[in-house]
Amino acid sequence: MKTITYKGYQASVEFDDGSLFVKVLHIDDVLVAECDRASEAEAVARDLIDAYLADCEEEGREPAKPYKGSFNVRVSPDLHKRAAMNAAAEGLSLNGWIGHAIEEKLARAPRPAHTQDSQSARRRTSGA
Repeated sequence: MKTITYKGYQASVEFDDGSLFVKVLHIDDVLVAECDRASEAEAVARDLIDAYLADCEEEGREPAKPYKGSFNVRVSPDLHKRAAMNAAAEGLSLNGWIGHAIEEKLARAPRPAHTQDSQSARRRTSGA
């Protein structure tokens, strides 16, 4: 799976059943388009997101936001305890400590590659 990032949204590009599909991720609304060539995927994603934002504005509703800044993480009780104890030892809340840990990990991670060019195809949207 390849991903494309545009205007704070992320879309996947996947090959399925002989076709390329572009799907916007991390929101409840369903945004999917089909394209014929990989070189079209980025433009298809941009068109899909732009059309979604325009539709939301026309309908007078807020577009779904990909992230709200909170999520649940399930870990073993031992890992939870060790993280909480380390956070306290550093004078941080567990949330603050985990946020720093994520930032450190991301600083070392390679940036995701983006797919190139594109033009549109069919588009489906539906409200959540």
